[in-house]
Amino acid sequence: MQYIDIWINNAGSNAYSYKPLAEASDEDLLEVVSTNTLGLMLCCREAIKMMVKQPRGGHIFNMDGAGSDGRPTPRFAAYGATKRSVVHLTKSLQAELQMQDLKNVLVHNLSPGMVTTDLLMSGATTKQAKFFINILAEPAELVAEYLVPNIRSIPSNGAQKPTYIRFLTGVKAYSQIFSRIAFGARRNRYLLED
Repeated sequence: MQYIDIWINNAGSNAYSYKPLAEASDEDLLEVVSTNTLGLMLCCREAIKMMVKQPRGGHIFNMDGAGSDGRPTPRFAAYGATKRSVVHLTKSLQAELQMQDLKNVLVHNLSPGMVTTDLLMSGATTKQAKFFINILAEPAELVAEYLVPNIRSIPSNGAQKPTYIRFLTGVKAYSQIFSRIAFGARRNRYLLED
């Protein structure tokens, strides 16, 4: 028999739309909510149903994004709201599994920080966006070099508690911002700033 030890929910969309919510089309909003919230719920449900049947259970990792910490996300408010729901859903599923005394299925959060994806770069149209992308964003390969070993270590170390794995921590972000302001570090790294 084959098992699923690790399940990662990584889908995310903002419909490649960076504008005020009042200007968003119904189609764009449906895409964002269907992908980021409903899609996440359906995938978590299916993963839990499979993993509870496995003697060794499994680990589900939900990828957060901008807005997951409760900070505002102007020009992509729907995306931020759905990513905030990722954290809530993860906590709720953790509580449900605990209430059912299912200790061998754990739900975790992953926080990649800003990753230089097409989705992120498509919104780099303002001076502020370019500034923060240059300072904080990293290529997917670099983020994966950190996240993948951390994810893989969870089942192998017999983790019994949910984890929140963060690539871009607050300390790291503030350090990079300080280096930029004090020394000009990371200026024009990906995008030419005005």
